[in-house]
Amino acid sequence: MATSARPRVIMKAYPNWFYLPAAIVFGLFFLIPTVMAFYYSLTRWTLFDATFIGFQNYITFLNDPSLKSGLINTIIYAVMTSGLKVIISLPLAMLLTSNIRFKDFYRSITFFPVLVSTVAVGITFSMLMQPSTGLINNVLGAIGLPQPDWLGNPDLALYSVALVDVWKGLGIATVIFMAGILSIPQEYFEAARLEGGTWVKFRYIIIPLARNATFTVILLSFIGGLRTFDLIWTMTRGGPGFASDVLTSVIYKQYQAGFYGLSTAGNVVLFILVTIIVYPLMSYFNRKELEL
Repeated sequence: MATSARPRVIMKAYPNWFYLPAAIVFGLFFLIPTVMAFYYSLTRWTLFDATFIGFQNYITFLNDPSLKSGLINTIIYAVMTSGLKVIISLPLAMLLTSNIRFKDFYRSITFFPVLVSTVAVGITFSMLMQPSTGLINNVLGAIGLPQPDWLGNPDLALYSVALVDVWKGLGIATVIFMAGILSIPQEYFEAARLEGGTWVKFRYIIIPLARNATFTVILLSFIGGLRTFDLIWTMTRGGPGFASDVLTSVIYKQYQAGFYGLSTAGNVVLFILVTIIVYPLMSYFNRKELEL
């Protein structure tokens, strides 16, 4: 009996061994660094030394006067970029999956910004948005429109960078929506064409049946907006003043100043913030998927 039972136990445990490679990768590249980051956030550390100071780094970070504006800017940036990507990319995906001429060419143009380095995009648009010599203001001046200081005006800087972010990430969002639309059976579109045309197709076919694509675009864009750094730093460095500072730029400035423990505490705060915001959103979307 014992001999026959042993092969059954081995066979029952056999599929679980396939989880092992993923578990090792998860542990090495996520779990262990996360635990180490939390530990070092409780210390005053350098490359050669660490002194345990408890939660003092968190107290200092949360009392930083730039934190409040950075947090507000982060939320505004994430909401604006994710919302605009959905609003613009969904109609664009409808257009690029229709029977227009040269649609492969248009698809290539739409996806091209994704292939360009974010730093290169930031440098290019910094030049294009120069108040006196930039191409954008020169065009606006030629047609008699105001020529704002896109990156030097505290009221415009954050929104200007957010618009560049939308342009940069529009290709990915459009591809996701295109995949969602192309997965819908053509019979539904034929019925919509008979019932009322484009509006019926959009309202009663694409919006409900491409809901998973919408959820994916919102989640990816929102997480990317909460974690944004490279475009902000390349274009404004958080300025003018603290006008376009986000949490990641606040953290980086602490790191530049040599406060490594303080910047590590900031990263932990950012990790917790992203988890608190994104996890309920993801749970809500998963429930909606089950209702389909």
